[in-house]
Amino acid sequence: MSQAAQKAAISQYYASLAAMDRDGWLEVLAADAVIYDPVGKPPLRVQENSPKFFDLLSRFYKQFAIVQDYVFIVGQKAAVKWTMRVVAINERTAKAEGISVFEFDKQGKIALIESYWDEASIKGQLAG
Repeated sequence: MSQAAQKAAISQYYASLAAMDRDGWLEVLAADAVIYDPVGKPPLRVQENSPKFFDLLSRFYKQFAIVQDYVFIVGQKAAVKWTMRVVAINERTAKAEGISVFEFDKQGKIALIESYWDEASIKGQLAG
């Protein structure tokens, strides 16, 4: 898989999250993909957990954006340093930064994502 194709898949992953577009998000993920977001939480198994995950996003966030600050690709893996900004349903805003590591399968789909960021910090910002 070319680096351009990997970058496109990562961009679609984040754009689909921001648009809360479950179908676009699933399109770039392997059927058995697993996401640790953040690392330390139980894994999100894409096929079985995505309806609940997107329902949660839409209930808590009015706006959700992730900017890819840097993308580093080596072989079938990529690391992305990102900045996330959210507006909650209660109109409070929050910002977080993190790093996500992506692993691609042989078909060019995202098979594994491990994200490193401080979820408690963003929850604290939104709580007031």
